[in-house]
Amino acid sequence: MKRMMILATLLGLTLTGCISNDDPNKNTKQGAAAGAAIGAIAGAVIGHQQDRSGGALRGALIGGAAGGALGAGVGYYMDKQQAEFNRVLAEERRANQIEIERLQNENLKITMNSEVSFDYNSSQLKPAFHNTLDKVADILSRYPRTTIKVTGHTDSRGSAEYNQQLSVKRAQSVAWYLADRGVSSNRVIADGRGESQPRATNETEAGRQLNRRVEMLIIPDRDIQ
Repeated sequence: MKRMMILATLLGLTLTGCISNDDPNKNTKQGAAAGAAIGAIAGAVIGHQQDRSGGALRGALIGGAAGGALGAGVGYYMDKQQAEFNRVLAEERRANQIEIERLQNENLKITMNSEVSFDYNSSQLKPAFHNTLDKVADILSRYPRTTIKVTGHTDSRGSAEYNQQLSVKRAQSVAWYLADRGVSSNRVIADGRGESQPRATNETEAGRQLNRRVEMLIIPDRDIQ
């Protein structure tokens, strides 16, 4: 049984080691490798319990195949979605209006610069930013197997209470806009962090500008296949 555990772990490490850093499907393959290793271990345990002779090996093989498919499913789904965001929002990214980041847990994070999305001390979206959010809403609507958490952030000017309220209102404005453009409101959560999670120093205007932002975390369903 211990030998099957070691083999399963080596399987995951071997698959991961074959993935190059510039592979466009890197996240999909990493998810498949991780899923295969986890599935193999789980399958080995179950198989060993049911049949102590060859059950562990058969269980590891079956579990590895199932786990690999599940891991690849989530990774592939998010790879496709990220590719669309990168393509459709290329202009906004070049203008430093939006950042798109893939996190290790397969979540996508879109960071929106508050300078282009809101007027100073306002929670009303600028009309010029509507076109960008329309693009985001269209992609989110076509990838419904995700939850979207919208979080507002501010700099430290003003009272902490005021900044907290402003951050919540800005997040709600984005969430409501997405809902108006066809994204199910059941998928969207709006929250605010005020000045509590700065990206940079609040001692300079450049730092404060980075801190004034709205982040959109796109979280995939874990059972995507």
